[in-house]
Amino acid sequence: MLTGLNHLTFAVTDLNRSVAFYQNLLQLHLDATWDTGAYLSLPGLWLCLSLDPLRDPEPAADYTHYAFSLDAADFPRFVERLRSARVQEWRDNRSEGASFYFLDPDGHKLEAHVGDLASRLTACRQRPYAGMKFFDDL
Repeated sequence: MLTGLNHLTFAVTDLNRSVAFYQNLLQLHLDATWDTGAYLSLPGLWLCLSLDPLRDPEPAADYTHYAFSLDAADFPRFVERLRSARVQEWRDNRSEGASFYFLDPDGHKLEAHVGDLASRLTACRQRPYAGMKFFDDL
């Protein structure tokens, strides 16, 4: 049985640039590097960067993305740091909780989000999406 999300691996075209982005700008902890990759982490998250010169840097047109959590008090400063670094935004927030949607140097779609599943479900109970059903443990 699955017990959780183990790690994320992002194919990158310039390892040094990506390590700098995740370590310096997003402030993940750099755990290890090698010729074609790196491991970075946050509490509860292991991120692998894997050099792939064939990666298409154009972001996909779909909504697939990876969201990081942060505290509400840190949100404005985080967004300002990314905007000051001219990080590209890819979407406006349309849901509960503060969110900032941005691209990494290889076009991976990322989000910084204030909130969790419980806060999202609370908001959805007040304003459900079309056809939404809830499955509560009884």
